[in-house]
Amino acid sequence: MPARPDTGPDFIEALARGLDVIRAFRPLRPVMTLSEVASATGLARPTTRRILLTLAELGYVRQSESGFALTPRVLDLGVAYVRSMGLWDVARPHMERLCARTNESVSIAQLDGPDIIYVARVAVPKIVTLSVQIGTRFPALPTSLGKVQLAALAPDELEAVLAQPTRSGLTSRWQPDAAERDAELRDVRARGWALTDQQLALGIRSVAAPLRDGSGRVVAGINVNCHASETSVEHMVEHHLPLLLQVAGEISADFARLGTVPHEVVAS
Repeated sequence: MPARPDTGPDFIEALARGLDVIRAFRPLRPVMTLSEVASATGLARPTTRRILLTLAELGYVRQSESGFALTPRVLDLGVAYVRSMGLWDVARPHMERLCARTNESVSIAQLDGPDIIYVARVAVPKIVTLSVQIGTRFPALPTSLGKVQLAALAPDELEAVLAQPTRSGLTSRWQPDAAERDAELRDVRARGWALTDQQLALGIRSVAAPLRDGSGRVVAGINVNCHASETSVEHMVEHHLPLLLQVAGEISADFARLGTVPHEVVAS
């Protein structure tokens, strides 16, 4: 593999390669052979083998006759991030109340390049087109959660983010050109919330609002997700949206207050 551009003198290539191997496992490729992982990462087979065996010893990868697969321990890496942010602890009671008042699933996701990643969710038992859980990744643009975060980006940053390929493994139904995309995001920016009506996949309809930190910066999105055959756009806007905007404001206020609390490590 060629040297990575724009890396400093303290960059640890071995660590980067280990993360490359973890990221090689996608939704449609949960089990991969050594050769497949090497091909996906661009690493030599001996290097790939050592990394996979190291990850196996640490409990992040398991090996079987059919190949290698990630273990649930990988979720610890993402959960550590969510816990360090304090977002779940702040948002959970608000999300639970919103879920109870709408009888719909409520989720929080954060932007990761051109995708969103779900970091918190309170779900109701309904059959939907796409399965969602903590760590699920979708393309950002056709989702309400993604739109409210993309709309907050500066134009140059937006272009750079959307120029990257999605790592979700999904192709959305909505494929706008630049003019349609920009018009949609201008509307989202102006009204402060976003709606999607089956733009990601058939049957999925959602409305989202941004979550902000103490400085007013958008740090995540929160949405109410409905099945298109059960809930009309009019009901979402007239009933769910006011409740969602109220909850988004409450979570943002609580998150801002959390940021002002001093964090001190006390030796025992």
